[in-house]
Amino acid sequence: MHKFASVAFASLLLASVPVQAQQRVAVVDRQRALAQTEDGLRTQASLKKMFDAKQQELNRRQGELGKQQEEFEKQAKSLPPEQLRKRAEELQKQLMELQQTFVSYNGELEKKRKEMTDPLLDKLDAVIKRLAQAEGIEVVIDRQAVAYVKAELDLTDRAIKAYNEGGAKK
Repeated sequence: MHKFASVAFASLLLASVPVQAQQRVAVVDRQRALAQTEDGLRTQASLKKMFDAKQQELNRRQGELGKQQEEFEKQAKSLPPEQLRKRAEELQKQLMELQQTFVSYNGELEKKRKEMTDPLLDKLDAVIKRLAQAEGIEVVIDRQAVAYVKAELDLTDRAIKAYNEGGAKK
């Protein structure tokens, strides 16, 4: 819905501008720019390191649970019904705990991603604003809201370069 609203807004904005106005419009792919800045690359590496550590823990626990499940299936015919039921309940409980841990890890990682990338997006937006002002551009639209744009109207590469050259600090 957000993307539709952005496209609708951009369409209205562009449609309401008289042809003679010569309003300068550009686009920028904020997500690509963020991912390709030096800070963005460092952030991605840090998040990947955190994700990989969590994933290894989940894989280890899932492997242990798989072994317990195999052992349970081997012993199922020889166990008394009460022990069988109890063991099945234990395995189900462990599976639910593993699933809860997975959801919890995903929530933690998403929170950390937002915590780490929001300040970078703010810096990137400041760079984009400075570029637009310096080049006399009056409107900058996120690339994801536009179906087509001429390459020369795309500020993404220039924004990445300016950000990496310290443009975020000015």
